[in-house]
Amino acid sequence: MPTTAPPIDLTGSTFLEQLHDGLPAVDLTSPFQIGREGKQPVTIEGRIALAPMAGVSVQAFRRQGRRFGASVVFTEMVSISGLHYANERTRDVLRIATDEHPIAVQLFGTDPVLMHDAAQQVAEAGADMIDINMGCPVKKVSKTGAGCALLDDQDTAVAVAKACADATNLPVTVKIRRGMANGSMDFLELGPRLVEEAGVSALTLHPRSAKQMYTGFADHALTAMLVERVDVPVFASGDITDRVRAEAVMALTGAAGVMIGRAAQGNPWVVRDLSTGTAVEPEPEERVAELVRFVREVVRELGEHRATGFLRKFYGWYLRGAAFGKSTRRDLMECETPGDVEAYLLEHWPAARERLDHLEATVRYPDDTDRVIELPVSAYGGG
Repeated sequence: MPTTAPPIDLTGSTFLEQLHDGLPAVDLTSPFQIGREGKQPVTIEGRIALAPMAGVSVQAFRRQGRRFGASVVFTEMVSISGLHYANERTRDVLRIATDEHPIAVQLFGTDPVLMHDAAQQVAEAGADMIDINMGCPVKKVSKTGAGCALLDDQDTAVAVAKACADATNLPVTVKIRRGMANGSMDFLELGPRLVEEAGVSALTLHPRSAKQMYTGFADHALTAMLVERVDVPVFASGDITDRVRAEAVMALTGAAGVMIGRAAQGNPWVVRDLSTGTAVEPEPEERVAELVRFVREVVRELGEHRATGFLRKFYGWYLRGAAFGKSTRRDLMECETPGDVEAYLLEHWPAARERLDHLEATVRYPDDTDRVIELPVSAYGGG
């Protein structure tokens, strides 16, 4: 596709007009593989990836995503410098359980030597793939030269990715943006270099600039350009909010899969829609039951003290719509413990208890955690 191609605008219903009979059929449930020669290939049993999100993608979030139909999940990003230098005060535990596979652990940093060592530790922890963040626009990350800053330092970006790929036989994937500045096309140079020079096995493109953050819309005409230029799978990321858009993006771009991020925050039902085509708005009682179960799992994982602050952002994400209202969300923010949150919700929506009991009886996460590795907490301290 030429670089002058018009944007694929997914902001309204007009994108449907761009679909035509000549486009390939899309099957979001079909399997594919990630892994180049010399790497241990990973089979992905569908086309829906749950994005790595700092302060969000803890094990409870990933497991819920898998249960609702995500084909592959990513951890939140881990600093390679923190992993190398962390002491007991700053260390945390990354759990990888049997029901999470395939799973990619996301790393960020700029030192090839530290990246090599971190990749080996992650491989020993039981990851199926290693992902490198080269797109995070948050200043706390970019000011270190990592995340989106690597878009402006392509030689370092390639060196870091190559060090990671050389460290283990696991496939390495990289998530990038279009570039630092609005209108940038740097991804068209960096993407092929990561594949050809560094040996990366897959790419994810979020086709916004770092300057845009999450404003405007994701221009997936750029995704189509990247797909044409590399011979590895490309995940399309950005503004994937329902199955129609997912199928449209894949048909229009040739992407191997779609990565869902913010749309899945407190909303596992959108993952089910993407994976099965079942777009049914959950009843309030179902939202409450899933939230309480999520609260319990986060407490189990992080402990009550850390879980209390971590969970607050999820209340508004889960309890959307007129059935809850601002007063409910305000009351929950004032609860002192996760136990108080659970008690409040079940008191105000007692019918959710039956659904919750059914979840507890039928959704049994295995206790046999595959591996546990001590890792530093994420850059955001979210888990």
